[in-house]
Amino acid sequence: VDSVEWVKKLLPLGVKTIQLRIKDKRGSALEKAIQCGIQLAKQYNAKLFINDYWELAIQYNAYGVHLGQEDLASADIQYIRQAGLRLGISTHCYYEVARAHAYAPSYIACGPIFPTQSKTMDFSPQGIKNLQRWRRTLNYPLVAIGGINLNNISAVRQTNVDGIAMISAITQAENFVVATKKLLASFCH
Repeated sequence: VDSVEWVKKLLPLGVKTIQLRIKDKRGSALEKAIQCGIQLAKQYNAKLFINDYWELAIQYNAYGVHLGQEDLASADIQYIRQAGLRLGISTHCYYEVARAHAYAPSYIACGPIFPTQSKTMDFSPQGIKNLQRWRRTLNYPLVAIGGINLNNISAVRQTNVDGIAMISAITQAENFVVATKKLLASFCH
């Protein structure tokens, strides 16, 4: 999600893993938001991954860090590991999956599986078949991301991925509480 406000809304509903992707704050406002998000997650015994801002994630003892391909060169992976944070890496094609493998992450996020409006993508949707191939090939926890909603979540679940990431299915839902509960129920059964 893109704000601490969303973290506050989702944790009481039973969401146990959240990625905080703040794009609209800088400086002390960013730092305060990350610190608040981490504190909230700890109160709910949830796992909060901080997107991009690995130094702040370490400083405030987040559960983990999520990095895009463009962030790998500038991040201090060794320092992230020494701090005890989990590392997730985004991938969008075979080359990026191979590159992520070289970093031995805690999980690999594969996508977009379906068309998505949450993020402008230079990559075509990977589809269920690629997700199945990655599931068979990779020895890492695998998270499916991109365009996943109530209409297609069962097909994604059938690939036996370890996690499913959703943004629009919740944040753009007519009633995010109902949508979140339905999505959690569909993943847990």
